Parts: sequence; C-alpha cells; structure tokens
Amino acid sequence: MKKPSSKIREEIARLQDQLRQAETREAERIGRIALKAGLGEIEIDEAELQAAFEELAKRFRGGQGGTKSAATGKKNPGESRTGGESSATQPAGADAGSTGEA
Repeated sequence: MKKPSSKIREEIARLQDQLRQAETREAERIGRIALKAGLGEIEIDEAELQAAFEELAKRFRGGQGGTKSAATGKKNPGESRTGGESSATQPAGADAGSTGEA
C-alpha cells in the first residue's frame, strides 16, 4: 500500500505549513519576552545577540531531562498550565537574569 507521489507532496506541503505556523508562534513568544526584558531598546549587532541567545539556550538545555523541564515550566506532572503557574516561573527567571523583568 504505497502512497502516490501526489499524496506525499500534499502531506509535505501541509507539514511545511504547520512548521511555518509553529515557528511564527515561537518567534512571537520569544519576541514578546525579549521586548519585556528591554532587548528592543539595546543597540546590538544581530550576530552578538544571536550568540547571546545561543548561550542562553545552552544554559537551559545543559541540565538533565527533569531539571530542564522544571526550569522551563514545560512539563510539571500534576500541574495544569494556569496564570498562577506562569507567575511562579517568572520570578525565578527574573532572579536568574538579574534584569528585573522576565
């Protein structure tokens, strides 16, 4: 039961659209956070800013699986995602970043 090439192309196109939408959501989320932290007002070369973001990503990826999830607030068994949970994770980020806003 092989799929015809036309069906595979349709599926690829659908998946590419889903990928674009997911990347847009992620970019908007990161952009909002960056603006809240004051990065929009800083004059910095894009390459430097990208390097700083890569260091930040390494910091959060560097921990063990359980630690990474808890640090990002992504997977907390038994907890629902509510506004209260978000505010609980923000002060930790503010303390770690020492910027005042997270």
